[in-house]
Amino acid sequence: MTLAIHTFQKAQIIKTFLESEGIDVYLHNVNLIQPVVSSGVRIRIKESDLPRALLLIEQSDLLKEGQQLSEKKTAKTILIPVDFSDYSIRACELGFHYAHDIQAEVLVLHVYFSPYVSDTFVFNEAFNSPATAMDNANLLQKKSQEDLDKFQSFVEQKIVDKEWPDVKFTCVLKEGLPEEEILNAGKQIQASMIIMGTRGKSRKDADLIGSVTAEVIDTVNIPLLAIPENTPFNKLSQVKKIAFGTSFEQKDLVAIDYLFSMFPSYPIQYYLFHLTHQPNVWNGIKLAGIKDYFSQQYPDIPIHYRIIDVNDPVVNLEKFVREELIDIISLTTYRRNIFSRIFNPSIARKMLFRTDTPLLALRF
Repeated sequence: MTLAIHTFQKAQIIKTFLESEGIDVYLHNVNLIQPVVSSGVRIRIKESDLPRALLLIEQSDLLKEGQQLSEKKTAKTILIPVDFSDYSIRACELGFHYAHDIQAEVLVLHVYFSPYVSDTFVFNEAFNSPATAMDNANLLQKKSQEDLDKFQSFVEQKIVDKEWPDVKFTCVLKEGLPEEEILNAGKQIQASMIIMGTRGKSRKDADLIGSVTAEVIDTVNIPLLAIPENTPFNKLSQVKKIAFGTSFEQKDLVAIDYLFSMFPSYPIQYYLFHLTHQPNVWNGIKLAGIKDYFSQQYPDIPIHYRIIDVNDPVVNLEKFVREELIDIISLTTYRRNIFSRIFNPSIARKMLFRTDTPLLALRF
């Protein structure tokens, strides 16, 4: 079974590490068919070895990155990964408007994956010499840079035409797995927010399995706003209602405080909802306590409250969104290890696959 998908360098490191622990590992190239699905080297192991392999990787430093994108920045920066699709352009437009509103800069990041060569090792069997593979890798890099340059010109023209606000921005090209490079870039520039486009629920499920946005949501420590292609607004200043899912934990109060600070000048109504198997007296008491806290801390912010049945959380959340005309759903994605990411997908990931409502993921 597949343990993970990584670049060849990282896959080879993991293979060597696991084999030194007595676990057989096989590497397979991933077929490059759909750009929305990550591409790379598939690390496969025996199913019986999965628990031990996951534990070993979780306890190691193999997945940490050290390469620097740039020096630490003092200005606020919005990170916007793009693949030049219509929905990533839509996310970029929204990100530029938000950056203007909070006086931030923008880093536009495009990540491409090269299947042709890794250092001097030819992994794709379609190429019979390192020189040929390197030539193809150079051509792919050149084509990716040309596409990014065209996109930069597109953005500059949007600014000249005053369709997008005049915001300082930088375009960066990186080679590697998109989810890894996005996480690295966000950490290195200390991004205030990551804004990414998604296809939305109208697409087939097969288009979404392993999507970059879903992988980033599960691991990022930076607020991430996922914008489906059918989002009806192109500015966050047009948002009227944001719903936040709370589990009545102390860290939720910190997350909500942070959420309020993200949109200080927007006239937004907030809905706090709690997912439960069945309403009970204790839930009512905790909800009353939260109401009292926020009425004292934020008397000028309109806040509403709702209890939602968790037996079918996605369906019930969609119903809630329709009834209350919610513009953005905000959820906390608490740090989860590899075990829980594989066997217990988060509500945020499920909502990403099933809804056309933008999703704001916060991790605390």
